[in-house]
Amino acid sequence: MTLASPALLAIGLLVAAALGAGAVAFSRRRAAALAAVGVAGPGRAGQAGVWLTIAGIAVLAIALAGPAASLPVPRASGTVILAMDASNSMGAKDVAPDRLAAAQRAARSVIAAQPDSIEIGVVAFEQGALVTSRLRHGHAEAEAAIGRLRVSGGTSLGSAIIASLSAITGKAISVERNGTVPGIGYWPSATIVIFSDGQDEGPASVTTAATAAAEKAGVRIYTVGIGTTAGTTVDVDGYHLFTALDPGALKSIAQATRGAYHPASDASELDRIASTIKLRLTITSQRLPLAGAITALAIVLIAAGSVLTVVRSGRVI
Repeated sequence: MTLASPALLAIGLLVAAALGAGAVAFSRRRAAALAAVGVAGPGRAGQAGVWLTIAGIAVLAIALAGPAASLPVPRASGTVILAMDASNSMGAKDVAPDRLAAAQRAARSVIAAQPDSIEIGVVAFEQGALVTSRLRHGHAEAEAAIGRLRVSGGTSLGSAIIASLSAITGKAISVERNGTVPGIGYWPSATIVIFSDGQDEGPASVTTAATAAAEKAGVRIYTVGIGTTAGTTVDVDGYHLFTALDPGALKSIAQATRGAYHPASDASELDRIASTIKLRLTITSQRLPLAGAITALAIVLIAAGSVLTVVRSGRVI
């Protein structure tokens, strides 16, 4: 149990202790005075009402201190990482208004379809990758991170998966010199959704190792193809570069991890992602205020003490 204001508790208990000491002193003086004239005192039973009242004041002091209990509450939750391609090719306008905007629109629809029990994080990637929004049950931060994306650099799908796995596990993950990724445990409650045009300019070995690590960890990867296979040109540093949707790598990643590939025009199918996630049971602490119940107990004690005192002596104290 925790207290919001321990000082109020100390003050209240001091007041109750002072009243108790006063009641004892008064009872002794009264008993002595009655004994001097040969009259028997009311005894301890006659003081029951006073002590109930004082006990009520002590309990009220506890209520004023703002007591609260911390209760363990089970919660079923899952994890979705949105890996957003922010490479230069995502500035192409073969889909309106451009590929990045189409990816942002599809990502927002995925966020809107997820229940509150799903944690959502965002990873932006080009030649490298960066976690731009850490895992949160509230989805507003993920939406804001998606809105801040700007195009830059090349594309590395392997880096996107590695960064996503790092966000899921909460620790840095990298491909070792032997071309493999160390074991990261089993995370069937996690899903990665990659939004990209599929033009992977990173080392194929990194993409292969990252995909294998996700598959071994039970992490499904869904991929969303952004752009058209007909392609178009995009201006990069004064050069006109041709770019087109390459769904091959995206389909391969999805199939290897038991996910699925969807073109952006079919992104509504991603609304079903939540139903494919194996939710994990986590224990969270929930604060339960106790002041109301304790105040009610204090009122009962004070009222009972007052009634008992009136019945026995005709006065409250």
